[in-house]
Amino acid sequence: MRYSLVELAPVTPGGTKREALERALAAAEEAEQLGYHRCWFAEHHHVTGYAAQDPAPLIAAAAQRTARIRLGSGAVLLNHHSPFTVAERFLMLESLAPGRIDLGLGRATATPLIDLALQRDRTSRPADDFADQVQEIIGYLHTAFDRAHPFAAIDLTPGVDGTPEVWVLGGSGSSAGLAARLGIGYTFGGHIRPELASRALRHYRDRFTGTTFGAGAPQAMLALNIVAADDETSAHRLTWPARALRAGGRDRPIPTLRQAEAELSAAAKAQPSTIAGGVIPAQISGTPATLRAQLEPVIRAAGATEVMIQDMLTDPEARTRSRQIIAETLRSIAI
Repeated sequence: MRYSLVELAPVTPGGTKREALERALAAAEEAEQLGYHRCWFAEHHHVTGYAAQDPAPLIAAAAQRTARIRLGSGAVLLNHHSPFTVAERFLMLESLAPGRIDLGLGRATATPLIDLALQRDRTSRPADDFADQVQEIIGYLHTAFDRAHPFAAIDLTPGVDGTPEVWVLGGSGSSAGLAARLGIGYTFGGHIRPELASRALRHYRDRFTGTTFGAGAPQAMLALNIVAADDETSAHRLTWPARALRAGGRDRPIPTLRQAEAELSAAAKAQPSTIAGGVIPAQISGTPATLRAQLEPVIRAAGATEVMIQDMLTDPEARTRSRQIIAETLRSIAI
Protein backbone atom coordinates (compact mmCIF):
# COMPACT_ATOMS: atom_id res chain seq x y z
CA MET A 1 0.00 0.00 0.00
CA ARG A 2 0.97 3.63 -0.31
CA TYR A 3 2.73 5.31 2.59
CA SER A 4 3.52 9.01 2.98
CA LEU A 5 5.04 11.52 5.39
CA VAL A 6 3.98 14.80 6.93
CA GLU A 7 6.97 16.89 7.97
CA LEU A 8 6.61 19.46 10.78
CA ALA A 9 10.19 20.78 10.67
CA PRO A 10 10.73 20.36 14.43
CA VAL A 11 13.11 22.80 16.11
CA THR A 12 15.55 21.24 18.55
CA PRO A 13 16.62 22.79 21.86
CA GLY A 14 19.35 25.30 21.09
CA GLY A 15 18.80 24.83 17.37
CA THR A 16 17.65 27.32 14.76
CA LYS A 17 14.74 27.38 12.35
CA ARG A 18 17.17 27.31 9.47
CA GLU A 19 18.54 23.99 10.71
CA ALA A 20 15.00 22.65 11.17
CA LEU A 21 14.00 23.68 7.66
CA GLU A 22 17.10 22.07 6.17
CA ARG A 23 16.26 18.82 8.00
CA ALA A 24 12.71 19.02 6.63
CA LEU A 25 13.99 19.32 3.07
CA ALA A 26 16.46 16.50 3.64
CA ALA A 27 13.54 14.45 4.95
CA ALA A 28 11.75 14.87 1.61
CA GLU A 29 14.83 13.60 -0.24
CA GLU A 30 15.15 10.66 2.13
CA ALA A 31 11.45 9.86 1.88
CA GLU A 32 11.75 9.68 -1.90
CA GLN A 33 14.65 7.23 -1.56
CA LEU A 34 12.59 5.10 0.86
CA GLY A 35 9.64 4.89 -1.52
CA TYR A 36 7.26 7.26 0.27
CA HIS A 37 4.49 8.41 -2.08
CA ARG A 38 4.12 11.95 -0.71
CA CYS A 39 5.81 14.40 1.60
CA TRP A 40 3.56 17.10 2.98
CA PHE A 41 4.63 20.13 5.00
CA ALA A 42 2.57 21.59 7.81
CA GLU A 43 1.33 25.09 8.60
CA HIS A 44 1.82 26.12 12.24
CA HIS A 45 1.67 29.76 13.32
CA HIS A 46 3.54 31.31 16.25
CA VAL A 47 4.79 27.93 17.51
CA THR A 48 8.32 27.73 18.87
CA GLY A 49 8.75 24.02 18.23
CA TYR A 50 7.97 23.94 14.50
CA ALA A 51 9.65 25.87 11.70
CA ALA A 52 6.99 25.13 9.06
CA GLN A 53 4.78 28.20 9.17
CA ASP A 54 4.00 28.19 5.43
CA PRO A 55 4.07 24.97 3.36
CA ALA A 56 4.47 26.68 -0.03
CA PRO A 57 8.17 27.71 0.21
CA LEU A 58 9.09 24.26 1.50
CA ILE A 59 7.19 22.60 -1.35
CA ALA A 60 8.99 24.79 -3.88
CA ALA A 61 12.40 24.09 -2.37
CA ALA A 62 11.76 20.35 -2.05
CA ALA A 63 10.62 20.22 -5.68
CA GLN A 64 14.12 21.29 -6.74
CA ARG A 65 15.72 18.54 -4.65
CA THR A 66 13.49 15.61 -5.62
CA ALA A 67 12.28 14.00 -8.84
CA ARG A 68 9.39 11.61 -8.11
CA ILE A 69 7.77 12.10 -4.73
CA ARG A 70 4.56 14.13 -4.54
CA LEU A 71 4.83 17.30 -2.44
CA GLY A 72 2.06 19.17 -0.70
CA SER A 73 0.50 20.90 2.26
CA GLY A 74 -0.67 19.17 5.36
CA ALA A 75 -2.50 21.47 5.51
CA VAL A 76 -3.14 24.99 4.24
CA LEU A 77 -5.41 26.38 6.97
CA LEU A 78 -8.19 27.99 4.98
CA ASN A 79 -9.52 30.08 7.84
CA HIS A 80 -6.33 32.15 7.47
CA HIS A 81 -6.25 32.49 3.68
CA SER A 82 -8.13 33.71 0.63
CA PRO A 83 -9.24 30.83 -1.66
CA PHE A 84 -8.06 32.88 -4.66
CA THR A 85 -4.55 33.23 -3.21
CA VAL A 86 -4.34 29.56 -2.31
CA ALA A 87 -5.46 28.44 -5.78
CA GLU A 88 -3.07 30.83 -7.53
CA ARG A 89 -0.14 29.83 -5.34
CA PHE A 90 -0.64 26.09 -5.84
CA LEU A 91 -1.14 26.42 -9.57
CA MET A 92 2.22 28.17 -9.57
CA LEU A 93 3.73 25.25 -7.64
CA GLU A 94 2.13 22.86 -10.14
CA SER A 95 4.00 24.73 -12.88
CA LEU A 96 7.27 24.23 -10.99
CA ALA A 97 6.72 20.50 -10.43
CA PRO A 98 4.07 19.26 -12.90
CA GLY A 99 2.09 16.26 -11.71
CA ARG A 100 3.64 16.26 -8.22
CA ILE A 101 1.70 18.83 -6.21
CA ASP A 102 -0.94 18.14 -3.57
CA LEU A 103 -3.14 20.79 -2.00
CA GLY A 104 -4.20 19.60 1.42
CA LEU A 105 -6.86 21.85 2.95
CA GLY A 106 -7.75 22.12 6.62
CA ARG A 107 -8.74 24.53 9.34
CA ALA A 108 -7.34 25.16 12.79
CA THR A 109 -7.18 27.91 15.35
CA ALA A 110 -4.25 29.20 17.35
CA THR A 111 -4.64 31.53 20.33
CA PRO A 112 -7.30 34.27 20.03
CA LEU A 113 -4.54 36.87 19.63
CA ILE A 114 -2.81 35.02 16.76
CA ASP A 115 -6.14 34.27 15.08
CA LEU A 116 -6.90 37.98 15.18
CA ALA A 117 -3.46 38.90 13.83
CA LEU A 118 -3.97 36.49 10.91
CA GLN A 119 -7.29 38.08 9.95
CA ARG A 120 -7.40 40.62 7.14
CA ASP A 121 -10.78 42.02 8.22
CA ARG A 122 -10.74 42.52 11.97
CA THR A 123 -14.13 44.18 12.15
CA SER A 124 -16.20 41.08 11.42
CA ARG A 125 -16.64 37.91 13.42
CA PRO A 126 -14.92 34.79 12.05
CA ALA A 127 -17.30 32.53 10.11
CA ASP A 128 -17.17 28.79 9.61
CA ASP A 129 -17.24 28.85 5.81
CA PHE A 130 -14.74 26.04 5.22
CA ALA A 131 -16.99 24.12 2.81
CA ASP A 132 -17.58 27.25 0.73
CA GLN A 133 -13.85 27.97 0.63
CA VAL A 134 -12.97 24.45 -0.52
CA GLN A 135 -15.58 24.61 -3.28
CA GLU A 136 -14.32 28.04 -4.37
CA ILE A 137 -10.76 26.69 -4.67
CA ILE A 138 -12.00 23.79 -6.80
CA GLY A 139 -13.87 26.33 -8.92
CA TYR A 140 -10.60 28.16 -9.61
CA LEU A 141 -8.51 25.03 -10.21
CA HIS A 142 -10.99 23.39 -12.57
CA THR A 143 -12.73 26.49 -14.00
CA ALA A 144 -15.85 24.90 -12.55
CA PHE A 145 -17.92 27.84 -11.32
CA ASP A 146 -21.58 27.97 -12.32
CA ARG A 147 -22.24 30.60 -14.96
CA ALA A 148 -24.12 32.71 -12.44
CA HIS A 149 -21.23 32.66 -9.95
CA PRO A 150 -19.60 36.10 -9.50
CA PHE A 151 -16.15 34.57 -10.11
CA ALA A 152 -17.11 32.59 -13.22
CA ALA A 153 -15.13 34.99 -15.44
CA ILE A 154 -11.88 34.32 -13.53
CA ASP A 155 -9.55 31.76 -15.11
CA LEU A 156 -6.26 31.09 -13.32
CA THR A 157 -5.28 28.09 -15.43
CA PRO A 158 -3.87 29.43 -18.75
CA GLY A 159 -0.34 28.11 -19.28
CA VAL A 160 -0.66 25.52 -16.49
CA ASP A 161 -0.79 22.00 -17.90
CA GLY A 162 -2.05 20.20 -14.78
CA THR A 163 -3.94 20.68 -11.56
CA PRO A 164 -2.88 20.08 -7.96
CA GLU A 165 -4.49 17.08 -6.32
CA VAL A 166 -6.92 18.39 -3.70
CA TRP A 167 -7.40 16.77 -0.29
CA VAL A 168 -9.51 17.69 2.71
CA LEU A 169 -7.88 17.06 6.09
CA GLY A 170 -9.92 16.57 9.23
CA GLY A 171 -9.55 15.45 12.82
CA SER A 172 -13.15 15.00 13.90
CA GLY A 173 -14.86 13.37 10.91
CA SER A 174 -16.97 16.44 10.11
CA SER A 175 -15.24 17.04 6.77
CA ALA A 176 -15.60 13.47 5.49
CA GLY A 177 -18.95 14.16 3.84
CA LEU A 178 -17.61 17.27 2.11
CA ALA A 179 -14.67 15.40 0.58
CA ALA A 180 -16.96 12.54 -0.46
CA ARG A 181 -19.48 14.85 -2.12
CA LEU A 182 -16.76 16.68 -4.08
CA GLY A 183 -15.05 13.45 -5.09
CA ILE A 184 -11.64 14.46 -3.70
CA GLY A 185 -9.20 12.82 -1.29
CA TYR A 186 -9.78 12.73 2.46
CA THR A 187 -7.16 12.48 5.20
CA PHE A 188 -8.18 11.73 8.77
CA GLY A 189 -5.87 12.75 11.61
CA GLY A 190 -5.81 9.49 13.52
CA HIS A 191 -3.02 10.86 15.70
CA ILE A 192 -5.50 13.50 16.91
CA ARG A 193 -8.67 11.44 17.45
CA PRO A 194 -7.66 7.81 16.92
CA GLU A 195 -10.97 6.48 18.26
CA LEU A 196 -12.85 8.11 15.37
CA ALA A 197 -10.55 6.98 12.55
CA SER A 198 -12.49 3.98 11.23
CA ARG A 199 -15.85 5.72 11.46
CA ALA A 200 -14.65 8.85 9.66
CA LEU A 201 -12.95 7.02 6.78
CA ARG A 202 -15.88 4.63 6.35
CA HIS A 203 -18.25 7.58 6.26
CA TYR A 204 -16.15 9.09 3.48
CA ARG A 205 -15.96 5.86 1.47
CA ASP A 206 -19.67 5.07 1.83
CA ARG A 207 -20.74 8.49 0.58
CA PHE A 208 -18.10 9.01 -2.09
CA THR A 209 -19.25 10.28 -5.47
CA GLY A 210 -16.79 10.26 -8.34
CA THR A 211 -16.24 13.65 -10.02
CA THR A 212 -13.75 15.21 -12.40
CA PHE A 213 -12.18 17.00 -9.42
CA GLY A 214 -10.51 13.87 -8.08
CA ALA A 215 -9.25 10.41 -8.95
CA GLY A 216 -12.73 8.99 -9.53
CA ALA A 217 -12.39 6.55 -6.63
CA PRO A 218 -12.08 7.10 -2.87
CA GLN A 219 -8.66 8.11 -1.64
CA ALA A 220 -8.88 7.47 2.08
CA MET A 221 -5.71 8.40 3.95
CA LEU A 222 -5.12 7.63 7.62
CA ALA A 223 -2.56 9.84 9.40
CA LEU A 224 -0.88 8.26 12.43
CA ASN A 225 1.98 9.10 14.76
CA ILE A 226 4.28 6.07 14.35
CA VAL A 227 7.84 5.44 15.46
CA ALA A 228 9.88 2.27 15.08
CA ALA A 229 13.17 0.74 16.14
CA ASP A 230 14.88 -2.64 16.09
CA ASP A 231 13.77 -3.56 19.63
CA GLU A 232 10.56 -2.88 21.51
CA THR A 233 12.12 -0.93 24.37
CA SER A 234 13.87 1.51 22.05
CA ALA A 235 10.75 1.89 19.91
CA HIS A 236 8.58 2.68 22.92
CA ARG A 237 11.09 5.24 24.20
CA LEU A 238 10.86 7.10 20.88
CA THR A 239 7.25 8.04 21.77
CA TRP A 240 8.39 10.01 24.80
CA PRO A 241 9.28 13.34 23.11
CA ALA A 242 5.75 13.64 21.70
CA ARG A 243 4.27 12.82 25.11
CA ALA A 244 6.53 15.34 26.84
CA LEU A 245 5.55 18.03 24.34
CA ARG A 246 1.87 17.49 25.12
CA ALA A 247 2.42 17.32 28.85
CA GLY A 248 4.78 20.26 29.19
CA GLY A 249 3.25 22.72 26.74
CA ARG A 250 3.82 23.27 23.03
CA ASP A 251 5.46 26.70 23.15
CA ARG A 252 9.03 25.39 23.20
CA PRO A 253 11.44 23.38 21.09
CA ILE A 254 10.72 19.68 20.65
CA PRO A 255 12.14 17.83 23.68
CA THR A 256 15.06 15.47 23.13
CA LEU A 257 14.73 11.89 24.27
CA ARG A 258 16.90 12.68 27.30
CA GLN A 259 14.74 15.69 28.21
CA ALA A 260 11.54 13.70 27.79
CA GLU A 261 12.91 10.96 30.02
CA ALA A 262 13.64 13.51 32.75
CA GLU A 263 10.30 15.31 32.44
CA LEU A 264 7.80 12.50 32.15
CA SER A 265 6.38 10.65 35.13
CA ALA A 266 6.74 6.89 35.32
CA ALA A 267 3.04 6.54 34.52
CA ALA A 268 3.35 8.75 31.43
CA LYS A 269 6.34 6.78 30.19
CA ALA A 270 4.47 3.51 30.64
CA GLN A 271 1.35 4.51 28.69
CA PRO A 272 0.70 1.95 25.95
CA SER A 273 2.18 2.62 22.52
CA THR A 274 0.95 -0.50 20.77
CA ILE A 275 -2.42 -1.14 19.15
CA ALA A 276 -4.38 -3.68 21.18
CA GLY A 277 -8.00 -4.77 20.76
CA GLY A 278 -8.50 -2.22 18.00
CA VAL A 279 -7.61 0.67 20.34
CA ILE A 280 -5.17 3.07 18.67
CA PRO A 281 -2.89 5.00 21.05
CA ALA A 282 -1.92 8.58 20.25
CA GLN A 283 1.65 7.39 19.60
CA ILE A 284 2.28 3.98 18.04
CA SER A 285 5.58 2.15 18.32
CA GLY A 286 6.85 -1.13 16.95
CA THR A 287 9.65 -3.19 15.48
CA PRO A 288 10.08 -4.88 12.10
CA ALA A 289 8.59 -8.00 13.70
CA THR A 290 5.54 -6.41 15.36
CA LEU A 291 4.51 -3.34 13.41
CA ARG A 292 2.62 -5.05 10.59
CA ALA A 293 0.52 -7.11 13.01
CA GLN A 294 -0.53 -3.86 14.69
CA LEU A 295 -1.22 -1.77 11.60
CA GLU A 296 -2.80 -4.12 9.09
CA PRO A 297 -6.07 -4.75 11.01
CA VAL A 298 -6.53 -1.02 11.62
CA ILE A 299 -5.88 -0.18 7.97
CA ARG A 300 -8.38 -2.79 6.81
CA ALA A 301 -11.02 -1.79 9.37
CA ALA A 302 -10.78 1.84 8.27
CA GLY A 303 -10.66 1.02 4.57
CA ALA A 304 -7.58 3.23 4.24
CA THR A 305 -5.86 3.32 0.87
CA GLU A 306 -2.81 5.15 2.21
CA VAL A 307 -1.11 5.84 5.56
CA MET A 308 0.58 9.13 6.37
CA ILE A 309 3.28 9.09 9.04
CA GLN A 310 4.00 11.80 11.57
CA ASP A 311 6.67 11.71 14.25
CA MET A 312 8.45 14.04 16.67
CA LEU A 313 11.91 12.57 16.15
CA THR A 314 14.88 14.91 15.94
CA ASP A 315 17.75 12.44 16.33
CA PRO A 316 18.91 11.87 12.72
CA GLU A 317 19.86 8.20 13.07
CA ALA A 318 16.76 7.23 15.03
CA ARG A 319 14.52 9.12 12.63
CA THR A 320 16.03 7.53 9.52
CA ARG A 321 15.84 4.01 10.95
CA SER A 322 12.28 4.56 12.16
CA ARG A 323 11.07 5.77 8.77
CA GLN A 324 12.90 2.94 7.03
CA ILE A 325 11.20 0.28 9.20
CA ILE A 326 7.80 1.90 8.70
CA ALA A 327 8.31 2.04 4.93
CA GLU A 328 9.27 -1.64 4.78
CA THR A 329 6.28 -2.59 6.95
CA LEU A 330 3.65 -0.65 5.01
CA ARG A 331 5.11 -1.70 1.66
CA SER A 332 4.45 -5.31 2.65
CA ILE A 333 0.71 -4.74 3.26
CA ALA A 334 -1.47 -5.48 0.25
CA ILE A 335 -4.89 -3.82 0.18
